Amino acid sequence: MRPITGREELDLFSQLPYVLNEELADDLADGRRRPEWMWVAVRGDRLLARTAWWSRSAADAPLTLDILDIEDSASGSDHVDIGARLLQTAMAATLPNRSRPPEYSRLIPPDWRENAVTRQAVEDRMTVLERTGARLFVERLRLEWRPESPVPEPSRRLTFRPPHDGEELVALMASVLDGTLDAHGRDDLTRMSVHEAAVRHYEDELARYTSPRDWWRIAALPHGEPVGFVIPARNDYNPIIAYIAVLPTHRGNGYIDDILAEGTRILAEQDVPRIRASTDLGNIPMANAFRRAGYINFGREINMTWT
Repeated sequence: MRPITGREELDLFSQLPYVLNEELADDLADGRRRPEWMWVAVRGDRLLARTAWWSRSAADAPLTLDILDIEDSASGSDHVDIGARLLQTAMAATLPNRSRPPEYSRLIPPDWRENAVTRQAVEDRMTVLERTGARLFVERLRLEWRPESPVPEPSRRLTFRPPHDGEELVALMASVLDGTLDAHGRDDLTRMSVHEAAVRHYEDELARYTSPRDWWRIAALPHGEPVGFVIPARNDYNPIIAYIAVLPTHRGNGYIDDILAEGTRILAEQDVPRIRASTDLGNIPMANAFRRAGYINFGREINMTWT
């Protein structure tokens, strides 16, 4: 059990299939991964298990555990035991002492529960995580708009403008945390104030996007009162709807459809090949809004955390 030596061992690391394999070379080149964050359990030339963390370019520490694979063809529970031993070993060597491990994220098919093979694979990996103290945090829908879908029409009820500055957007972000259905937002509020949670989200995510900030939109009534906002952006891999919300006093009026249409249209005007988005499985109003806007559910994401 050891970290890989570098790019020359990517073929070894990629012996176990996963959708992120095709991104590994670029991630290493751009500093989003490091060889010392990519661990393998091998027997001879055979890869039995692997795990890896991801972070933003040039970051000092891992941000997300997004690869954990074991040899699914193995019989019995040995492969789960090996996966748990590998993860425990890699965590001890990679993460700062007594720090809370980064969240685990796994991309899975939308029908993973209906397919016996896929379900077993997902549950085996969850068992590996649970043996190190992790628990299921939330399951999320992964959504995608494609150019062959109609571009949503502009709203006739709302006007749109860029935020005046970061402070205005942070204030709106703090407001929408009241009654939020987002699991990460609710979790933040158990550990920090509403303002602190909004500032952290803005500084750790939104402010880091290098795509134009003039894509960002505040949605307002004709007389200027804000009702919500949307953050179209581009991350390291795809154009995305990074954040979308309706203020509590304006929920229930269908404004989410107008706001999502505006964000989708801004990105569609850039001739993008796709637009990605995600929302919690339990956030039914948001999921329905994406479907009405022509987004399809192309996968799911499992998030697990350590307490």
